[in-house]
Amino acid sequence: MSDELAPKSAPINRSENGPFDEAEANPVRPYIDLGGVKVLPREGLNLRLEVEEQTKRIVAVGLDYAGSTLQVQPFAAPRSSGLWEETREQIREQVRQQGGRVEEREGPLGPELLAEVPVAGADGAAGKRLARFVGVDGPRWFLRGVIGGAAASDVAAAGQVEDLFRSIVVVRGTTPMPPRDLIPLKMPASPGSA
Repeated sequence: MSDELAPKSAPINRSENGPFDEAEANPVRPYIDLGGVKVLPREGLNLRLEVEEQTKRIVAVGLDYAGSTLQVQPFAAPRSSGLWEETREQIREQVRQQGGRVEEREGPLGPELLAEVPVAGADGAAGKRLARFVGVDGPRWFLRGVIGGAAASDVAAAGQVEDLFRSIVVVRGTTPMPPRDLIPLKMPASPGSA
């Protein structure tokens, strides 16, 4: 791992079109507050929190939408450099170790990885699962997304899920955190309690 500062990778219009920093978000919109991220509710969106068995810590937010899945994780990042470049290299390595294939391409959110990952089916037969890995470096955070289902290959579904990803607000907070640490996620407050 080099100590050279990797440039930040984000769509040119990120601050206007998202994913947003908390300071850029519209304060009157009714976001679902999950701690490190806020999600805008929309018709047909189903939200899941992914919890680590041992620690009971929420490690990712899963969003089911448009026949697809989007898993997001917000990480602390340096103010001046980005994490997406290095993270792509790690993902590429992991996919290869699992016997999968991965290609890098330029997507609507910047560089992304399209991976074909081997999975065992319920009947023991091996299959392949397509996944798109997207990432955006924000002011002091990095938001990683994994897109599966229809949006991994279908253009219309992809557009809807990319739009969902871009509507996410990252709440970095002021607590000092080492880069690459997951920004803490939490259960949303029950509906009706603001």
